[in-house]
Amino acid sequence: MGIKNYLIEGVSCAGKTTVCAELHRRGYHTVHGDRELAYWGNLRTGEPVDGRTDENRSWLWDVAKVKALVADHRHVATFFCGGSRNSDRFIELFDEVFVLEIDLDTLNRRLAARPKDEWGGTASEGEFFARLQHQTKEGLPQNAIIIDAMAPLATIVDTILAHANLPSQG
Repeated sequence: MGIKNYLIEGVSCAGKTTVCAELHRRGYHTVHGDRELAYWGNLRTGEPVDGRTDENRSWLWDVAKVKALVADHRHVATFFCGGSRNSDRFIELFDEVFVLEIDLDTLNRRLAARPKDEWGGTASEGEFFARLQHQTKEGLPQNAIIIDAMAPLATIVDTILAHANLPSQG
């Protein structure tokens, strides 16, 4: 939805939702991908699957919706925030990609504070994040600008906006 479109990615608990809210508070147009675009689907086919029982499930974004939002140029900039395992199917649409990075201690601390009924709130899901996502970076975009997501929120957002050549206040 922007003349310039940016993707903000990272492992679970890296701060994507928090950064999205701060960008929105500063007046920037944001799309919370995990709430507006995401669904449980088969990574190979893109078809929706039962998110609780299908072992071949992946967290995907609706590619057609992403393309439609990117094609709408009513905003100077739009920040798409969230994670998806199929970003390789639309990543070329973004002017810049940022990956929020945290260390393992921070990940574990944030996971421990997450409610048990949210994704990542159980011990097995937390172990998955620590083992697969954090250690291997599997599913994260390559060639992205890495952002230290352990810095204060204002610093994180200011750094993203500086890379995007946008003012810190929208």
